[in-house]
Amino acid sequence: MILKNKALIIVISLALLLVVIFGIYEMYVTDKAHKTFENYYAFRGCTQLISRTADSGLCKTDSGQTIKIVKFNNQWYLDGDLPMCWNNICF
Repeated sequence: MILKNKALIIVISLALLLVVIFGIYEMYVTDKAHKTFENYYAFRGCTQLISRTADSGLCKTDSGQTIKIVKFNNQWYLDGDLPMCWNNICF
């Protein structure tokens, strides 16, 4: 019985550890994507650049969808998917 409890605790601990590692990795990848236009272009799956300015760009994805990428607070985002900000604190 004690062996089963220890095994269960180990399995749950390993599962939680994997979830935490995956979460940290996803935060790293997303943060890196927002840093430059080129990173965000690749992150969104763009295959063709249509136009680009210093603070925005249009590209076409491999599915044929045209998306607009915009610069906001020195980071790149999908137009219409900007973070919500209140008193210079963004979520």
